[in-house]
Amino acid sequence: MSTSDVIKGRKGVVMSYRRGKHLQHHGQVILQFDGVESKSGAAALVGRDIKWVSTSGSEFVGKVLGVHGNSGAVRAKFRTNLPGQALGTPVTLL
Repeated sequence: MSTSDVIKGRKGVVMSYRRGKHLQHHGQVILQFDGVESKSGAAALVGRDIKWVSTSGSEFVGKVLGVHGNSGAVRAKFRTNLPGQALGTPVTLL
């Protein structure tokens, strides 16, 4: 996947907060996008803006910070931290 293959409107899922063995960093989340299955594919998404819409219609805008692991997941930070209800819900690439 190259930067030309990055499609505006690509769907992804909020997988989890960034966490370790003893701490959970609620300021960052792990996202998995459809069709992105490698570290190089995820690297093409770094720096892109993303949007999550709550059930009440509130929009949360964030940015992809970096790659997470080797299977295409990315780390993202939102301007306002996502609530716990966001886990498992869709996000959109802007």
